[in-house]
Amino acid sequence: MIDAHVHFWNFDPIRDSWINEEMNAIRKDFSPKNLIRTFNDLQITGCIAVQANQTESENDFLITLAEQNDIIKGIVGWVDLKSENLEERLKYWSAFKKIKGWRHVLQAENADFILADDFANGIKLLQKFGYTYDLLCYHNQLHNIIKLVDKIPNQSFVLDHCGKPDVKSQNLKTWSANIKTLAQNPNVCCKISALLVEADWKNWKEIEIFNCFDVIFEHFGTERIMYGSDWPVVLLSRPYNDWFKLVTKYTSNFSIQEKQNLFLNTASSFYKL
Repeated sequence: MIDAHVHFWNFDPIRDSWINEEMNAIRKDFSPKNLIRTFNDLQITGCIAVQANQTESENDFLITLAEQNDIIKGIVGWVDLKSENLEERLKYWSAFKKIKGWRHVLQAENADFILADDFANGIKLLQKFGYTYDLLCYHNQLHNIIKLVDKIPNQSFVLDHCGKPDVKSQNLKTWSANIKTLAQNPNVCCKISALLVEADWKNWKEIEIFNCFDVIFEHFGTERIMYGSDWPVVLLSRPYNDWFKLVTKYTSNFSIQEKQNLFLNTASSFYKL
């Protein structure tokens, strides 16, 4: 099994200012050694390490961790997709085979950034190097994400965290419609991850999560869905095992093939592991 979405960091209160004081549970260092026992217990054999810091030094940090820890099977790094020397930077990073794709924190950007031609052109260039792109956004940005994806129909995309639906309010109508539209592009996959963070951290109900799963599995199918934990951010709500149990409970009646797709095949194929 592969966990398609984890983060590692050496906590820096200035650099990591997004981890505010309400998030005390994750205001500390997290390294692969903190995951090994959990992964062994659950028979998870590897993970994708996803950038948490928007500098190229983050790539060096994750590459070093991957060299030291076999559980890291692939890296989603960061590079300035609007840079005039982007092709040169991608060529440089292409020497590091663990880097499978790239991500920018679009949830922190406005529509002008997401829909800018130079940003779309940067993503188009990823195809030359066989790189994937992780889409990180809130549910109220999905209409612009759809426009972005439509500009680059042949790019391999994955939607992080189901597009961050409003799990807490359960106001899912517009999100569901946008998921249906986005999923019509066959080159877009989806990670089921981080929904506990979008819920009421301490008082969420199982049905709230499953309502979101229903939409994702209906429109993407297991061939385009990959399991992820969003560890250690998930710890704001529950231990890792609780999220894993929730996903396995929802999928308990799935076929062996569907489970293999969700927990292994989709991520392996998408990230070329």
